[in-house]
Amino acid sequence: MSDFCINTERLTIRKFKATDWKDLSEILTDENVVYFEPYDAFTVEACKSEAENFANSNNFFAVVLKSEDKVIGKLYFNHEGNHGTYELGYTFNASYQGHGYAKESSRALMHYAFENMDARRIVAFADAANERSWKLLEALGMSKEGKMKNYTFKHRDENGEPIWQDMLMYAVLKDAK
Repeated sequence: MSDFCINTERLTIRKFKATDWKDLSEILTDENVVYFEPYDAFTVEACKSEAENFANSNNFFAVVLKSEDKVIGKLYFNHEGNHGTYELGYTFNASYQGHGYAKESSRALMHYAFENMDARRIVAFADAANERSWKLLEALGMSKEGKMKNYTFKHRDENGEPIWQDMLMYAVLKDAK
């Protein structure tokens, strides 16, 4: 997959390179961007290591804005080992949110997977409080399949008690695309 590349009108979706660390750090060091992610904000130094990890993984893809030759987002796409099921995830630089890049890149990757990777079903999870994320999933043609109440927590209140998060599960089948 080292030569993996999908082009859209404005974007290139490709494997990460270790040299993408600086652009990646603009995403992963932003506490607001990673608020709904299962991890905390990274240090710049940790982003160097993470870019290397992503470069050696078949599950993470850089979203590059062609006009700036800049990594503006990352896509997670993991084969779940369950009869052609893949999980989609995304995280984008705050400065590039709201311009349709997540939708454009996710749609292109989903189409590629259905046509070239024997994907039968693509699933995604969104925190119920992250309206922008679940609205994106709906815009991608995914259907809400369930709500997992008090599924996980990342943050704690002032007393150290978990702030439980409800998670929404979305999916789309190849035949429904």
